[in-house]
Amino acid sequence: MRTKDSFTPWDKLYPYKGTMYHATWPTLKELFEITVERFGSRVCWKEFVPKPVSYTYSEALPIVKGIASWLLGSGIRKGDKVIVSGKNSVAWGFGYFAVIFAGATVVPLDNALSDEDFIRLARFSDSVAMIIDSKRLKNVASDLPMKTVACLEENGPAEWIMHKSAEYVEPEPCSEDDIAQILFTSGTTGTPKGVMLTHRNLVSDIFLSQANMNIFETDVFYAILPIHHAYTLLAVFLEAMGVGASVVFGKKLVVSQMLKDLKEGEVTMFLGVPMLFNKMYGAVMAGLKQKGRLVYGTIRGLMGISGWLKRTFGLNVGKHWFKFLLKRLSLDTNRICICGGGPLPASTFRGFNELGIDFVQGYGLTETSPITHLNPIYAFKESSVGKVVAGTECKIVDPDEDGNGLIFIRGPQVMKGYYKHPEATAEVLDQDGWLNTGDIGQVDEENYLFLSGRAKSVIVSEGGKNIFPEEIEDKFQLYTEIEQLCVIGYIKDKQSAGEHVRVIIFPSQAFAEGKTAEAIQERMEQIVKEVNATLLPYKRIEMVTVVDEPLSMTSSKKVRRAEVSKRYEIA
Repeated sequence: MRTKDSFTPWDKLYPYKGTMYHATWPTLKELFEITVERFGSRVCWKEFVPKPVSYTYSEALPIVKGIASWLLGSGIRKGDKVIVSGKNSVAWGFGYFAVIFAGATVVPLDNALSDEDFIRLARFSDSVAMIIDSKRLKNVASDLPMKTVACLEENGPAEWIMHKSAEYVEPEPCSEDDIAQILFTSGTTGTPKGVMLTHRNLVSDIFLSQANMNIFETDVFYAILPIHHAYTLLAVFLEAMGVGASVVFGKKLVVSQMLKDLKEGEVTMFLGVPMLFNKMYGAVMAGLKQKGRLVYGTIRGLMGISGWLKRTFGLNVGKHWFKFLLKRLSLDTNRICICGGGPLPASTFRGFNELGIDFVQGYGLTETSPITHLNPIYAFKESSVGKVVAGTECKIVDPDEDGNGLIFIRGPQVMKGYYKHPEATAEVLDQDGWLNTGDIGQVDEENYLFLSGRAKSVIVSEGGKNIFPEEIEDKFQLYTEIEQLCVIGYIKDKQSAGEHVRVIIFPSQAFAEGKTAEAIQERMEQIVKEVNATLLPYKRIEMVTVVDEPLSMTSSKKVRRAEVSKRYEIA
């Protein structure tokens, strides 16, 4: 018999084992049905643009089954690949689960792909059907023969399919080891890397990650980052479904619309990337500075006290002291902010916590569904990307003198492999189930992970020292004059095998407007000088290149380092 102390989040599933599911973990279809059984009257998905739309789990289920029936009637069978692509929306949610209920495999494609790349990935994935927006359909339909296609119209959720629906007949059942979705990693070039994730991968990650964080059916998640991305897809869309919580779909990364969505949706769970949180925190601090030194100094002093009380005694006084500031960010109803997709400056992490927000970091990869580490809100470490989640192992291979080595992960959330790419799979996944993440970091005695950077990005100095570009880039994150930057290595002397450090900077429009190129260059070099003063000598930047056009980025707002390095390569 389980005691209260041994209770785990996945214990909530056990009353349904043997009736609604029979394996170690339910499939996504079974989990959705369990959630309808538990929380049918709760809102699952809603949006406010272009018009308010809201569905409960009980209301969503027959629509999902109706679309699934149409897919099955069109000849879709178990294991078939079906593309779902479009902007974040309630309709996207219906499309995704309709494919799951048809027993097929979802291929979520980036809505920002060029038509050429969309067609390339559609063909490579062997997809036989598409549920996509009308603009894309018009551009690619003639190049992609499919069994069936449907439009995700922006002006409504699923009315486009209801008249085609028939009585739902259960398809051939899926097992927990069947592939639920294939996600293509961002920046795919050459042979595409489609990450095959099973039902077990995804459902286990939904619940294992909750051992580090309490999530409730009363929570409201905000889906503002692209939903095809592993981070938003699992940590927002599927995580909410697993516990009976709600998802508010955001349409654009525009601050004014975001603040409106957060307020109207009464969001409690806000997941974002470092760039987003840095801008929000920077805006609050800039507003305080405009009120004068006395006000700014007083608030910062109170923030320091608030942070100390929270770390020492677990008292969150900031939520009450700074409610007026949180209202400006539409975060007064927010319970937890989670940052993923890259390391965050400790100052931003600390600042949000001091303001009364339970703010934590997480870590993972597309290949791990993606969550493998998450900071518990009751025991967070500001410079760590999190503590390993339940049922998951993490080890550091070939650590250097500082303890930094390759990060390997093993657990039920680790992918089945890369689609049609056994060689690439064998390169990162061994026979014992250990995945080479390609990241460099170290683990402390409490299993908290500290990230240094990507192995393929490491710059090796003349003295043989490893320099991690990400570590240097972090130092720039709160400089509002900089919109984007990328730290890369370069060969200063062809007679030497060592690399030196260079930074490519794209200034912010607000800073650059009305200034000469010389003035912009001077300020950028001044900032670099300030950052260099905080770095060890062998890590210091020696070359500063200011560019006048944005750096190439992925849909998850990461600079494409390889492209930048190639473009600005020194002859």
